Amino acid sequence: MTTGRPFPAPDADEARRLLQEELAKPAYVEAQPSIVERILGDLLRGIARLLDGMGGLGAGPGTVVVAIGAALVIVVAVLLIKPRLNARGKKRDAAVFDGDVRRSAAYHRRRAAGLAAEADWTGAVAELLRATIRSAEERLVIEEQPGRTATEAAVQLGDAFPARSADAAWLAELFNETHYGSGTATEEDHRRAAGIEGLLSSERPE
Repeated sequence: MTTGRPFPAPDADEARRLLQEELAKPAYVEAQPSIVERILGDLLRGIARLLDGMGGLGAGPGTVVVAIGAALVIVVAVLLIKPRLNARGKKRDAAVFDGDVRRSAAYHRRRAAGLAAEADWTGAVAELLRATIRSAEERLVIEEQPGRTATEAAVQLGDAFPARSADAAWLAELFNETHYGSGTATEEDHRRAAGIEGLLSSERPE
């Protein structure tokens, strides 16, 4: 019969490496942090710096305590961040058009102009993407597709307009970040989005 042994505590170098690997994960890189998450991130980086300074001292009681505390902080941080990432992923799968009423491209352009006049650049950008997609449908460049996401639309527009594929992808990503994420569009974003909408709504597909 084997007897259980206590799990060996990591030394300073190993604990520092584990912390650095954890901080490099997409959960910390991609998540839009709340105040609590920013505090946790700062705490993790502070622990990593502390361990870096203790690296040459070997594994002592202080190092073990810090390593255990770091592990607890990591667990709490992941528990806070993961639900946000899951929620964002689900939102990005949502359709570009809200509701069941089908609006024309001209309608969405008017909406974009009205929102821009109020300096609501985020709302205006969303309407410009909708105008771009609806115009492509009206011109039979792409087929109507209920529930189409911004990313799906960008791929389809990029196939139809290869020279504008990067612009379509940028517009879709801006929509995702501002409409579903916590980003905010600027006047410059709106200016570029309006230019892209004008080009994709007037050029012939290749």
